[in-house]
Amino acid sequence: MLQIFLQGFAVYFIIWWMTLFAVLPVGLRTQAEDDDVVLGTVPSAPTRFRAAFVFSLTTLISALVYGLWYVCDTYFGWGFDALPQLGPSFY
Repeated sequence: MLQIFLQGFAVYFIIWWMTLFAVLPVGLRTQAEDDDVVLGTVPSAPTRFRAAFVFSLTTLISALVYGLWYVCDTYFGWGFDALPQLGPSFY
């Protein structure tokens, strides 16, 4: 039971981490766009980083993606083993 939970958590964590990098630029305003570049920073630095918004949106989207993956794997049998093999097999 613990192994199943840890496998599910590992898949969710990977989905969450990948989703984080897709969500980071959403709603981002740079210092150059606001004409307020702080001395010693690059103009592409964010004016205000909204961590709660980014982490909440990342969690919501990754939960939806994980739920879709869970339904496809559990009810339809479309897991990672069903993906086509693109590279050579060494085993």
